[in-house]
Amino acid sequence: MNHGHTVLAQLAQFLSHNEFNRCVARYAGNHRVRRLSCWDQFLAMAFAQLTYRESLRDIEVCLAVQHRKLYHAGFRSAVKRSTLAEANEQRDWRIYADFAHTLIAIARPLYASEDLGLDLDATVYALDATTIDLCLSLFPWARFRRAKGAVKLHTMLDLQGAIPVFIDITDGKVHDVNVLDVLVPEPGAYLIMDRGYLDFARLYQLHQALSFFVIRAKSNLQFQRRYFHAVDTTTGVRSDQTIVLTGPKTATRYPAPLRRVSYYAADIDKRFVFLSNNFAVPAPTIAALYHCRWQIELFFKWIKQHLRIKRFFGTSANSVKTQIWIAVSVYVLVAIIKKRLGLPHGLYTILQILSLTLFEKIPISSLFSRFDHATELLAPSNQLTLFAF
Repeated sequence: MNHGHTVLAQLAQFLSHNEFNRCVARYAGNHRVRRLSCWDQFLAMAFAQLTYRESLRDIEVCLAVQHRKLYHAGFRSAVKRSTLAEANEQRDWRIYADFAHTLIAIARPLYASEDLGLDLDATVYALDATTIDLCLSLFPWARFRRAKGAVKLHTMLDLQGAIPVFIDITDGKVHDVNVLDVLVPEPGAYLIMDRGYLDFARLYQLHQALSFFVIRAKSNLQFQRRYFHAVDTTTGVRSDQTIVLTGPKTATRYPAPLRRVSYYAADIDKRFVFLSNNFAVPAPTIAALYHCRWQIELFFKWIKQHLRIKRFFGTSANSVKTQIWIAVSVYVLVAIIKKRLGLPHGLYTILQILSLTLFEKIPISSLFSRFDHATELLAPSNQLTLFAF
């Protein structure tokens, strides 16, 4: 007798079947498919992400054990290793990329009120890339170095909620700065970047699109100071200048004035020099904006540690991109659940609890209430102190 929905079925209720079917129809994903529809494929790969499965056979065996509960969780056919491998190889990865973007569009408004600690009425993005090493003999399309393969995840992160709004998956040889050619600048938004994106022709395109940027300067920058603004050195700011570039190439590529802010971080005993095209915000805010960029480093660390994107179930480019985009969908889904259910727990805690309870028939909210109660029982607050000093 069914006393309720499994946790996996409840998670699927946060996903729009209509939007998913539109993504499938856009690329004819279910054309001539007899077994394992795109939805079944997505659920199986999402299950692998949520429970950190090791291989396709691991997915097959674990789902077969729960075969009586699969239908009510949304599966319409059994998941076989060979069929899932074929689906990952052949079905267009853009189906899952488009669906991930529909989830991102849902998640961003939920985190729009998050406070970054900055007095800014604008969206702040961080742009960076991370490399995932691959075996070149198994992934010959992902050439990185002479005897090494890799893929790069070029990512733009909305810092309010750490939601990825743009991801481009390329081979490891593609330079980070090239992603600026495919980004669509958002007028009035701030884009925070490291020195790897210092290309003045591309930065000038951002400037012309009315988008603001903050980027670290290189030590060999050739410039001439136009104005020097008074600063409060107690904030860490050492100088705030309006400059023009004087290099033989840079002066042509970026003909407009730039703002150059020098900042000393006493906690790490290090000096930073930032360039920006925004002259209105206070100089300490420029430094604070760049400090927020570290959220994208934490995002990369989190997904590499807690999602399945460092080892892949297939070797083709299509299979790798499918797996990464479904991993992104799972990350955003967990972020949506956190806000929709008002959970105070971190994403890691939510993911770990879900990984062990996917086939339990208990409301998700009760699941976390039970966890909180168990944590209170384990708390050693009433335990006697054996040694007193």
